[in-house]
Amino acid sequence: TPKQILCYHALGYALPAFAHIPMILGADRSRLSKRHGAESVQAFREAGILPQAMLNYLARLGWSHGDQEVFSKEELIRYFDMGHVGSAGAIFDQTKLEWLNSHWLRQLSRAELAQSLAPFVEGAGFTCPRDLEWLGQMAELFLERAKTLKEIVERGRFFFEAPAGYDPQAVQKLFTPDALPRLRLLTKRLESLSPFEAPTIEMFFRGLAAELGLKLVDLAQLARVALTGGIASPPLFQVAALLGRDETFQRLRAAEAFLVSREA
Repeated sequence: TPKQILCYHALGYALPAFAHIPMILGADRSRLSKRHGAESVQAFREAGILPQAMLNYLARLGWSHGDQEVFSKEELIRYFDMGHVGSAGAIFDQTKLEWLNSHWLRQLSRAELAQSLAPFVEGAGFTCPRDLEWLGQMAELFLERAKTLKEIVERGRFFFEAPAGYDPQAVQKLFTPDALPRLRLLTKRLESLSPFEAPTIEMFFRGLAAELGLKLVDLAQLARVALTGGIASPPLFQVAALLGRDETFQRLRAAEAFLVSREA
């Protein structure tokens, strides 16, 4: 500031009222630097942070409006004043930024979510579907757990490519000697199901599980591994519906072939 004042004097300009916001600090309370992992705004964009979340978070560093944490741009314009800017350094908290980002992801319409996600699908090496309605529905399945756009693609990569293999723990637990006949019956019966939509798929699974004397989760987890490669995914019936009839059958049959090869 002293140097800025000298410049104003030298140029003959009237001095403005100067005000400063706190420095942004790392967790160790030292000035934020590369050793803290400090990045450019572009890097945060590439990591899948929304502009709304970044603006919201930066505005809250060193400034407050009561206990409110989430602010739209319009609210920031309405409430911001220098009287509520603190003097202490502001600690950069990646976890809080991601929490805000997950909030703003859930505020997007399905169309906005799909448009925002499309570059990240292509960035991961996949061909982005032309059907943005489908892409939006897929993305919505991950909004409760994913914190960034990039994470949605990482968690949902099985929607864009069939599993190259199966989780070893899932294979050990679920691909038992009984798995092959159950999977064959499941595939055969599912082929005639119409319409191929989440509610009818769920009713089908419940009926078949009861017929086989199984818990729904046992039959569903077997199919989940076949479709996604693992035992953790969004609701199975919605996954199958979004994959579509043909892709679902291809993956079920691939799992059958894998089980046959294990028995050989």
